Amino acid sequence: MEELQARHRKEQRDLQSRITQKKKQASKKTRKGVNDECDKLEAELKGRHAVETAALNGEPNAHGTEPLTEQLDDLTLKVDDEDATPRTNGTQHVKDFNELASSQEQQTANGTSQTKKPNKAKARLAKRALEQEERARQAAEEAKNLPDLKQQERERMLEYMTERGLREKEIRADGHCLYSAVADQLEQLQIPLGSTPGDKPTLAYKTVRAAAAEYIERHLDDFGPFLEEPLPEYLHKIRETGEWGGQLELMALAKSYGIDINVLQDFGRVEKIESGAGRKEEVMWLGYYKHGFGLGEHYNSLRKAG
Repeated sequence: MEELQARHRKEQRDLQSRITQKKKQASKKTRKGVNDECDKLEAELKGRHAVETAALNGEPNAHGTEPLTEQLDDLTLKVDDEDATPRTNGTQHVKDFNELASSQEQQTANGTSQTKKPNKAKARLAKRALEQEERARQAAEEAKNLPDLKQQERERMLEYMTERGLREKEIRADGHCLYSAVADQLEQLQIPLGSTPGDKPTLAYKTVRAAAAEYIERHLDDFGPFLEEPLPEYLHKIRETGEWGGQLELMALAKSYGIDINVLQDFGRVEKIESGAGRKEEVMWLGYYKHGFGLGEHYNSLRKAG
């Protein structure tokens, strides 16, 4: 009883707070309607509290049957839920409760088992799951109306490749794409990958990775200011992992192999990375994609068409 009375006092305080807020926000035109609504809310709460108190005390209801506390919990489930809409008539609780009591008596007479007390936590979780599912459905619906950035980027890239007499050699999107694309270009230009004996074509990207790491290590004054982590860790990622390559690695490879690198990007932009070797007759071409592949940014090798 103490717990019930404490909950009743809290519900009364919460309702009074809501009523005060509603009345503060009411205008002259809406004041009468707000007052009527507040009276209904107070009557509803008072009626429910009376039913709950009677149920706990074991008092008979209008039908002369013993109140069922387990069914009462089911009756007040939505009222306890912070998202529930309160009933508009306090006497409705008494009616619903009596109907549930009569139904329970008949089930007992027929030898059926009593209804189990509902789990409020599970009910709330189920409600949230439905809300999340609905949000996901709406997001998927909105995504259908978004432009296909991948397809648009690819169409533009193919157009600019054709203008420059280039064709695409697709490189596997596995984190080694920049190094594999450079290795393919070196092969097309007949430039040796390196002096390591026993290199295999399937491992060519490892040789290119090693060349980039070695050049950065030997020219730390040029690259050190741009590193965001200690040099040993950075070099380890280049040599031994599938860490993506970027601007610094392209600069190191252009210098290491003594060849300019042109990177064709969306909308026809070409980023030129000069080697300083002065061999203008030979240029390496790479294609850079921002949206085209599952891992995100990606490089392909661009060979001469024909």
